[in-house]
Amino acid sequence: MCSRPLGLSALIAALLLPLSAQEKPVAFTGAQIIPVAGAPIANGVLLVQHGRIVALGDAAAARLAADVTIVDVTGKVIMPGLIDSHSHIGGGSGGDGSGPIQPDTRILDSFDVRDTRLQKTRAGGITTVNVMPGSGHLISGQTLYLKLRPARTIDDLLIPLPDGTPAGGLKMANGTNSIRENGPFPGTRGKSAALVREQFIKAQEYLAKNERAKGDPEKLPARDLGLEMLGQVLQGQRIAQHHTHRHDDILTVLRLAKEFNFKVALHHVSDGWKVAPEIAAAGVPCSIIVIDSPGGKLEARDLSFRTGAVLEQAGVTVGFHTDDGVTDSRLFLRSAGLAVRGGMTREGALRGLTIANAKILGLDDRIGTLEPGKDADFIILSGDPLSIYTEVEQTWVEGTRVFDLADPQDRLYAHGGIGAGDPKRVTLCCFGSAWDLIIAASQGGAQ
Repeated sequence: MCSRPLGLSALIAALLLPLSAQEKPVAFTGAQIIPVAGAPIANGVLLVQHGRIVALGDAAAARLAADVTIVDVTGKVIMPGLIDSHSHIGGGSGGDGSGPIQPDTRILDSFDVRDTRLQKTRAGGITTVNVMPGSGHLISGQTLYLKLRPARTIDDLLIPLPDGTPAGGLKMANGTNSIRENGPFPGTRGKSAALVREQFIKAQEYLAKNERAKGDPEKLPARDLGLEMLGQVLQGQRIAQHHTHRHDDILTVLRLAKEFNFKVALHHVSDGWKVAPEIAAAGVPCSIIVIDSPGGKLEARDLSFRTGAVLEQAGVTVGFHTDDGVTDSRLFLRSAGLAVRGGMTREGALRGLTIANAKILGLDDRIGTLEPGKDADFIILSGDPLSIYTEVEQTWVEGTRVFDLADPQDRLYAHGGIGAGDPKRVTLCCFGSAWDLIIAASQGGAQ
C-alpha cells in the first residue's frame, strides 16, 4: 500500500463530508488534539473509519494510505465528545404521585426524540447523555444512556447492553424533593431512608426466591418489575444515579450503598466539599453541577465553585452535568472553566467533561477519550475548550457529523433562544444575533 506525507493535499473540506459514517478512512489533520487519555498533541492527526477511532498521533511524523480522505482542520482543537451524566432533555417523565418508589417506570416510554433540545445539546458538543426522570421521588424510575446520533425514533439513540436491553441506571433521590406533608410520600429524612431500606430488603428476598426456584415455574415468584430492577441494582448490573445535596443526605446515600452493596454515583452534591474524605473512602464518584440556582433550593445554599477542586484533591472521580434545563447544554464547557477557577486542575476539569462521566455511566470502555478502538465521538472547537470565546464548530458521533455551526439551521440551534430550530417557535434571547433573526425570518419562523 502506498503512503504519502500528511498535508500534501486537502482532498475535501469538513463541510462537504457526507452526514453518515465513512466507509473510507478519514483523517482530521493539523488541529491540536486533546485525547484526555494522554498529553495534548500540538499538530495532530485523528484517523476514523466505520464509526471508530483507528489511530491518532503527530501529523508531522504520520504517513497515510492513498485512499484516506484528509480533512484539514489546522488551527482548531479536537477533543472527545462531551458526556452529560445528568440531563432532562426529551421531556421524559418518571414516577407519578401514586407513591415515592417506582423503579418500574421507564423514561424510555416518555422520551420525545423530536424535542429541539436534542440538537441544542449537540450544539454544546455533547455526544452521550444520561437522561433522567425527575427527582421528586425516592426512586423515580429508570434512566437512559443515549448516543446523540441522527434519529427518527428513540431506538436510534439507544445504547444496547449485551442482553439487548437499553443501557441506563436507576434514578434515586433524597432530601427535600421527596418529602411531602400528606399522602404516601415520606414526611422526614428518617422515613425516606426507611422506605428505601424496606424496598431493598424486598428486592433481596425476591432475588433469593428466584435463586431457590432454579427456573421451576411452579416455584418462581410472580414477576415484579420494580423488584426486578432493584435486583439488577443489587447485582451490580445497573448503577444507582442518586440526587443528593446536603452533607447528611450524602452520608445517608453512602450508608445505604454500603449496607446493600450497590454501585452508586452521587449527583449535585452541593455540600460535597464538606464530606469529601467520606466520599473518597467509599470510592464513590460524583457528578457535580457548577452552575445551579442556590436561591431556589435551600439545600443548595452552600454550593461552591470549590467543590470540584476539594473532591479532586481527596481522590474522588469528578464529572460534571447540566441538569438541563438548569444549565443550558450549549454552555456545558463553561462548567469545566468555572471549576478550574475554583481550584480544580485543568486536566481534572477536562476529564470531568469526558472520561469521568463515562466511568459514572459505566461506558468508559467505549467513550470518554480519543483512543484507537473507541467510538469516533469527538468535537471540533474554534479554540481552547476552557475559553469563554470558544465555540463548538462541529460535533461527531460514531463518525457521523451531527452538528455543524456553518450550517444556518444548526447555527440557529446554537445561538437562538427558546424553541431555537423549531420554525414555529423561534424566540431569540440575549445571546441571539441579528443573523439568527434573519435566518428565522427567511424560514417563516420569526414571531
